[in-house]
Amino acid sequence: MHRLIRMLARATALIGGAVLLALITMTTLSIIGRSINKFFHADFFDAQLTGLSQFVLGLGVGEINGNYELLEAGVAFAIFAFLPICQFYGAHASVDVFTAAFPKRLNNWIIAFWEVVLAAVILLVIWRLYGGLERYLRNGETTLFLQFPVWWAYAASFSAGVIACIVAVYCAGARIVEAARGVVILPSEHGEH
Repeated sequence: MHRLIRMLARATALIGGAVLLALITMTTLSIIGRSINKFFHADFFDAQLTGLSQFVLGLGVGEINGNYELLEAGVAFAIFAFLPICQFYGAHASVDVFTAAFPKRLNNWIIAFWEVVLAAVILLVIWRLYGGLERYLRNGETTLFLQFPVWWAYAASFSAGVIACIVAVYCAGARIVEAARGVVILPSEHGEH
């Protein structure tokens, strides 16, 4: 079970990373296209090099249509795709100024408690995300420029979120077992494994 959960977390993170790389490439190309378009719309090119200006602009150089819509949907998916790997490796941000002086056993119970709380929050968020998915699926709303159904973005985020739920529940259970038995099951931000 442990290997399957780790594999799910890693695979989801890799997919999220690929989506982020695609978004970075798209955004970069869009900015370059917009800059070139603006450059060739300058007065000098309109007046002196009209043929060159019209040729370049005729190629369709410009901002990628709908890039904001794709960026919004892609980043939402990537956030949910990275949740499982952060959960599995205990890599969420934490502040242990006061708890650093506590005994290890007490710290294990504190970690287990917050792992359960985080799992509950992830389950709540994904449950509400599913509600949004259902709503947009019923009403058929589409995005402004690309006209793709909004529920597609919700479905992508929900699929990554389901894996986040599975990993979160597993991690909460594993942290409780760790605290109760004094064993190490999951890696942690402190380098233990």
